[in-house]
Amino acid sequence: MALEFTDANFQDEALAPETVAVVDFWAEWCGPCRMVAPVIEELAKEYDGKVKVGKVDVDNNHQISMKYGIRSIPTIMIIKNGEVFDRHVGTISKAALAEKIEKALS
Repeated sequence: MALEFTDANFQDEALAPETVAVVDFWAEWCGPCRMVAPVIEELAKEYDGKVKVGKVDVDNNHQISMKYGIRSIPTIMIIKNGEVFDRHVGTISKAALAEKIEKALS
């Protein structure tokens, strides 16, 4: 199951050194976000123990959303060693997102 990243835990969970994290910025009212949600859940299971996969509810976590300039959702960021490695705005296929994750792991 995908983690829940929040303003309070984002630093420790997503920005940890020697960590790759996939962060899905979303909101409950967002249709395209609901389309991406199953992809995020599947990848969370497949990469369990290798990558931290989680979601940030933009309506409840304004600090993180503002820090990373989230203007459209879904926005999916891949963070490697505390730095943004890749960023995608809009829906994305599981295969395309997995490819981005594999690049971050290599």
